Amino acid sequence: MAAVEPIKKLQEQFNALRAEVGKVLVGQEDMLERLLIGFIAGGHVLLEGVPGLAKTLVIRTLADTVDASFSRIQFTPDMLPGDVTGTQVFNPKEGTYSVKKGPIFGNLILADEINRAPAKVQAALLEAMQERQVTLGEETFRLNEPFLVMATQNPIEQEGTYPLPEAQLDRFMLKVKVGYPSKDEEIKIIDRMAGSGSEPRASKIMTPEDVLAARDATRQVFVDEKVKRYVVDVVAATRDPAGAGMKQLDNLIENGASVRASINLVKVAKAHALLAGRDYISPHDIKSIAHDVLRHRVLISYEAEAENKTSDAIIETILENVEVP
Repeated sequence: MAAVEPIKKLQEQFNALRAEVGKVLVGQEDMLERLLIGFIAGGHVLLEGVPGLAKTLVIRTLADTVDASFSRIQFTPDMLPGDVTGTQVFNPKEGTYSVKKGPIFGNLILADEINRAPAKVQAALLEAMQERQVTLGEETFRLNEPFLVMATQNPIEQEGTYPLPEAQLDRFMLKVKVGYPSKDEEIKIIDRMAGSGSEPRASKIMTPEDVLAARDATRQVFVDEKVKRYVVDVVAATRDPAGAGMKQLDNLIENGASVRASINLVKVAKAHALLAGRDYISPHDIKSIAHDVLRHRVLISYEAEAENKTSDAIIETILENVEVP
C-alpha cells in the first residue's frame, strides 16, 4: 500500500489548489474535480456543454496554479494537422528545413470545439494524445510532461461539425457533462467578472514536478481483488446485460465498453481516492466516477433512443444491480 503521509500531504496541496482556483472560478466544482483527476491519472478529458460555462477559464486557471504552460487551439473546418502538431519550414537562403512546433507542445492543452475540425486533424491530435510524441519530418519530439488535453464540444450545434468516431472517443479517459451554474453562483460570476475591479488571477500553488509526484503516488494506491472484480463486473454488464441479470437492457445497448474502460476505471478511482486522502480505493470511488468513464463508451441502440433512454440512465441501472463487495 502507498504511504499515508505523502498522500495526506498531496491532499493538502490539492485542497489549497482548489481554494486558489475558487478565487477565480465560481461553482463548477465537479468540472474542476474531474479535470484534476484526469491530470493526476494521466488521462485526457472531454467536456460537453454549451458555450460560456467557464471551460476555458478552468483549464487556464489550473495552468496558473501548477505553473504549467497552456495552449488553446480553436478548431475550425479549414484546419490542417500541422496547425496542431507543427510543421517544417523551408529556409530558401540556406536551402534547409527548420522545425516549427505547434500548440500541442504544452502541458495543458485546450482543444476547443474539437468536433469542428476535419477527421485528419482530429486524428493528428488523438495520435499525439496517445503516443505522447509528434514526428515532424525525420525527427520525433516527446511532448511535455505532465500533459493533459481538455477537449470541448457543443452538444446542441451539429451543423458543419465532424463528430468524433466512437473508437476515437474511447481515447478520452473521461467525458464530463457541464451544466449551468445556480442562480446564486451566476450572481457571484457577474460581480466577479463584470464588477468595478480587475478580473482575478490565480497564484502558483504547485509545480509540474508536484503533479508528476502525485501521479507516482496514485499508481501506488492499493486495489483489493474484490474491487477489481467489481470493476470487471460493471464493465462486463455493459457488454452482456442479460448475462448480468439485466435482460431489460439487452436491446438498449448497441456496443458495450472496452477493456480500456476497466483500466481507466481503476486509474481514475485511484486518483479519486488520493484526492480524498486515502491510499486504497473502495467501491464508492468506482461508483462516483463510473458515469464519466463509461458514458462515451456505452453506445445506445435505436430502441433506447426511441424510449428516450440515455447512456447515463443505462449506467445507473447497471450500478444499482451489480453486487457491491
